Amino acid sequence: MKSEKFSNAIVLTGGIGTGKSTVASFLKMFGYKIIDADEISKEVFEEQKNKIKEIFGTTDRKELRSIVFNDKEKLKTLENIILPEVRKRVINFAEKYEKDGVKYFVDLPLYFEKQNYPEFDKVLVIYAPKELQVKRVMQRDDVSEKEALSILNNQLDIEIKKQKADFVIDNSKDLKHLQKEIEKFIKEL
Repeated sequence: MKSEKFSNAIVLTGGIGTGKSTVASFLKMFGYKIIDADEISKEVFEEQKNKIKEIFGTTDRKELRSIVFNDKEKLKTLENIILPEVRKRVINFAEKYEKDGVKYFVDLPLYFEKQNYPEFDKVLVIYAPKELQVKRVMQRDDVSEKEALSILNNQLDIEIKKQKADFVIDNSKDLKHLQKEIEKFIKEL
């Protein structure tokens, strides 16, 4: 079912370490509006800190990550505190941006995994092969290969995301290559 309500929205997704944030920055430079679910999620997290501390005993992100990535029930509990409010705010922004009548992007890192945004049906996947994702996550987050793989294994495989996408931007090389890929994508729009 195609969504008529948000016909100008394009979901921006990929996997951890594929370079979504870099692409989002480029798209902003080209004048596109971005709804950043991660940023909204951080705001909601701050607003819900007391409740989170009460339930998990901590609000330290690294500690929380290790708690919830190894316990599906606790992950669900944390998501139930944060995700409904994030979703509400994302949809509010989308309703505002839709009125402008121009393309905009909804940065949803776990779009395929969570499947909680059926309103959006056009998807742009930022692609980098799994080995490169692991390397980038290890460098960026200063984590071991095992930790990086644990995060990646909680996400749908990037090759499957690539197949499901309407658009793909390849970010497996350098920044110059990425910029060319983005410019090519914008022309296609």
